[in-house]
Amino acid sequence: MPTPSPGFALTLRAEAPADATATRRLAAAVGDAGGALTALDVVETGADHIVVDLTCDAVDSDHIKVITDTVAALDGVGVRTVGDATFLMHIGGKLEVSPRVELRGRDDLSRAYTPGVARVCQAIAADPDEARRLTVKRNTVAVVTDGSAVLGLGNLGPAAALPVMEGKAALFKRFADVDAWPVCLDTQDTDEIVRAVELLAPVYGGVNLEDISAPRCFEIERRLREKLDIPVFHDDQHGTAVVVLAALTNALRVVGKKLADTTIVVSGVGAAGTAIIRLLAPEGAGDIVACDRSGVIHRDRAGLDASRRQLAEDTNAGNRTGSVTDALRGADVFIGVSAPGILSGEDVAAMADDAIVFALANPDPEVDPVQARRHATVVATGRSDHPNQINNVLAFPGIFRGLLDAGAREISDAMLIAAARAIADTVAATELHAGHIVPSVFDPDVAPAVAAAVRDASPTVDPDVAPAVAAAVRDASPTGA
Repeated sequence: MPTPSPGFALTLRAEAPADATATRRLAAAVGDAGGALTALDVVETGADHIVVDLTCDAVDSDHIKVITDTVAALDGVGVRTVGDATFLMHIGGKLEVSPRVELRGRDDLSRAYTPGVARVCQAIAADPDEARRLTVKRNTVAVVTDGSAVLGLGNLGPAAALPVMEGKAALFKRFADVDAWPVCLDTQDTDEIVRAVELLAPVYGGVNLEDISAPRCFEIERRLREKLDIPVFHDDQHGTAVVVLAALTNALRVVGKKLADTTIVVSGVGAAGTAIIRLLAPEGAGDIVACDRSGVIHRDRAGLDASRRQLAEDTNAGNRTGSVTDALRGADVFIGVSAPGILSGEDVAAMADDAIVFALANPDPEVDPVQARRHATVVATGRSDHPNQINNVLAFPGIFRGLLDAGAREISDAMLIAAARAIADTVAATELHAGHIVPSVFDPDVAPAVAAAVRDASPTVDPDVAPAVAAAVRDASPTGA
């Protein structure tokens, strides 16, 4: 059975007969059902009964029911309530607006609002760039989605995407003190999305596109980059690519191989896979072989769309054919951003010595990580319950912190590569090993290092102004982040 996760935590309130074995029987029932008990609290006692809260982690929603039914089946036990910790966290949403200035009396009101604010409006009208200095634009990012590719769940629509966008905004604030806000658009028409973001852009210093399906996401990003004077970043593409490049840099250090000498098989050519390939290529990657559901993408394959035709031209120098398992024989690196369970341990065994496997499909990877580790030297997943989690939160908060501090108007591959190198270098040589190729998402050094690298790589940065802006944002933050 997969490992229980805090993402499926529950608190089950049970009433049992008041005897010496009650709590032991309840705890054993949770364990027998495969739950991971994290707390047991007696909340009520009586002459003939006891009420206990059992807090535990489950594997998934079905497993929550299994645990509940197992406890309820005990002799004399009744389940009063089942609380889902994840749903409880989301009640009322995860965000709020908090003013940065105090309004203590008439004088403050006169400056923050009328009549004083009119002078600030006039200053911005005279010089629109002043909006970056005198408004929230200086530190605010729009997290934009149409809900067409929410996590691995598919096209759920904008309302169902909102909890994810709220979470993204919370991560921006927690890790880089960036004020981000969800913008969930009730359209999946490319033209309408582009126009909507264009209309909203004056408020924001950057745009983070999120959970928009391929191939529309490529066109939306391209057109917005052409139209807007603020950086546009599609995290599903470039955030994933940055962290993969960082992890691969360190994995190659562990196995003693060079990027230029490796054969890399990429499974999945949607937003993430395409961006990974396009970031690895200019870094000097050796032979990259891209695969989709139909197998290897090669120049003679019929029915390729425009994106795949371009990949066929840019990758697979030997024009090999076959399935992903065929491509994997003798390969040095596997990067999966596709579907669960497409590989076996035997497929990994057919790779080159000191193989590297990044099985990033979530929540279930392309190959069982335990099986993969029997044959590969370095294994990474997108999961938090295995070593080497490839997590975009290592990249996007620091990237936007750097972009905002620099007053950047666009984002380049040079900035993304600089961000990847900063993430990789956060892992000290003395700490680097097969089970530790990327830093923890809670490592306080990551976001500042990424921000500094992006700021330094920005062609628009003013070396005198950017540090002052960054310091002003930090000093004004109530968290001091």
